[in-house]
Formats: sequence, structure tokens, C-alpha cells
Amino acid sequence: MPAAWITDPAQLRNRFASKPARIGLDTEFIRERTYWPQLALVQIALEDADGEPDILLIDPLVPGMLEALTPILADESIVKIMHSPSEDLVAFKHACNVVPKPLFDTQLAAALTGVGGGLGYQKLVEQLTGVALPKGETRSDWLRRPLSSSQLEYAADDVRHLFEMHDQLDHKLGELDRREWLAEDAARIVFNAENEAPERWPHASMRSAQFLDRDAQLRLLRLLRWRDVYARDNDRPKSWILDNELAVTLARTPPIDLAGLQRTLDAVPKSPRRLADALWSALNTPLADEADAPDAVQSEQRDKQRLRKLQDAVAARSAELGLPDGVLASRRWLEVLMDQGEWPEALAGWRRRALEPGLAPLLAAAG
Repeated sequence: MPAAWITDPAQLRNRFASKPARIGLDTEFIRERTYWPQLALVQIALEDADGEPDILLIDPLVPGMLEALTPILADESIVKIMHSPSEDLVAFKHACNVVPKPLFDTQLAAALTGVGGGLGYQKLVEQLTGVALPKGETRSDWLRRPLSSSQLEYAADDVRHLFEMHDQLDHKLGELDRREWLAEDAARIVFNAENEAPERWPHASMRSAQFLDRDAQLRLLRLLRWRDVYARDNDRPKSWILDNELAVTLARTPPIDLAGLQRTLDAVPKSPRRLADALWSALNTPLADEADAPDAVQSEQRDKQRLRKLQDAVAARSAELGLPDGVLASRRWLEVLMDQGEWPEALAGWRRRALEPGLAPLLAAAG
């Protein structure tokens, strides 16, 4: 059955006159010149009377279409099957002020069942269904109209196989008694999209910040926090507001006055010259919580032997559970656990229950 191009909100409402138990869902968006992803196309797969996918390609640029789409996304009696949907969820939140749930993430389900970690949609489709999909339109301009036939075909393929993958993966999860694991992780993904906010400590993960003293790190934190808020409020990429290299330079060697800052900005191509006053204020205004800011730890200062022991314990537990590398705990989250001494939210729930018996003695011994 060919995909239906939906350009009238009434068409969409009519398609949902009878409520489905589940839908396949995907988006195409553009994020090259904005902070927020611009929703350019929404793909929904329904099931026809024979159980085959009935695909809707919905134009969100049509007036009234987002209002017709929102109740569908908000209906928690409809399971939304998506693949690696984090950015799609942010796009929906920004465009419709709702995050689709409950969520079944096929990429996550594939990892939790041992099929493979971090598999792309095309690879997972081929692995589970034997269908090899073309890769042609990955860099398309999805905001242009009309969309080409190849764009429409590519977009339809992105939801065409979700039901079949859902059936297989959900069955595997049931056999392994891991449906609760997926539900926990999916709920965390939804929560993060619903409460999407700038990173609290953006300096901590910057490699160049590791070579700054404490005062310079705090200045960098102030600049990055300001940049995040300004980029969100003005819907511009963060790097367009203030790039990392200039932020580190200003933090390392702060100008003595506003005129000095202006001279520094004038000497740097594409610097935010017109934002000098705001930059000066951000650079010199302490944050209420900056005393709690963690240091950006240099890799050579970290106890590598201790980290290796944690990684080995995680690898052994992953092997016991039949999980791909990196699914149970990434190196980054183990470093957070080491540096901050607290279990990060990413390792909460079933992951902590699986890991804590093996990691707690190692953490205690190091402490």
C-alpha cells in the first residue's frame, strides 16, 4: 500500500477515528541553523485490516496540523514505536508541547535483548527482517516543498518495518524477562525530553577545561551557562553564539575591562562582538551554585587502575547478561561514578541493581 501524503488536518483526524493500540512513529527535522530541531515531516505507521503497515506522511508545516497531531502524541493508550528517538522527542516537545509516550525504542530493545548495541535503523531492519534499505536521502532538505518521490519513499521506509521489529523484540524481551528494563529506560528518555534543560556542568566534559585552574574553570562555566540560555532563547546553535575555543581563551585570560574584552572580540573572526556587554556580565557574575561545580578532571589525574577494575567488572557482568559492550555502563558514566562518588541517574534502576554488588567493593576499597 503506497504511503498517504497528509496535507489536511481533517485527513489526520479521520485516520484516527478508530484508535489504534500502537503506531510506528518517526520524524524528519532540520537543526543546522537553529538550537531547536525544526519539525519538517512526521511519519506514522498504522495497521490495516490485514495487519500490514498503512503509512501516513504528515506535513507539519500546514496550518492546524500540529494541533491535530498533538492529541495522538499525548494519548497514553497508544504505544509509540520509535527508533533512537531522543531528538525526535525534543522536536515534538518544541513543536507540539508534548512528548509521545509510552515509548518502545527499537534501538534500545535491540541492545537489551543482546541483538546489538547502538544499531542504526537500516542495520537493525536488515538484521531482523532481511530487508536491505537504501540510504539515499539522509542529508535531504526536508523543509522544501514539494518533497521528491525519493524523499517520500525514504521517509515511509523509516516506519514501514517498526511493527515487525516491535513484535520480534518484544517477544525476546519477554523471554528474557526484561520488559521492565526497557520500560525504565524508555521512561527516562521521555523524562529527559520533557524536562530538557541545559547541562548543569558543561565545562566538566570539555577536554580543554582540564588544563585550567579552578578560577578559570568557574569563569568558563559562567560563559557556557550563559551561552546555553542565550542559544535556547534565540533559537541559534551554541557555536554561533560563542565557540568553545574563544570561551576557553576568555576564561583562561580574562580581559581587565569591557574595552579589553571588545578588543579581544574584534580580533577574532565570527566572534559575538555585539554581545560584549552580556559576555562581560556573564564572565564576572558568580553563579549561585558554582561552589558545587566539579573540577574538569585531567585523564592523567584519574586513577586508571581503579577505572580499569570497574570496566572489567562491568564487562564481566555484561557477558553474564548477554549485553553488548557499553549498554550496561559506559566509560563516561563510570568516570562520573569515580569522580563524584554518587551513582548518576543514567546508572539508576535495573543497571544499578545489576552492577552494585560487583562495583560496591571496588568503590569502597578505593575510598
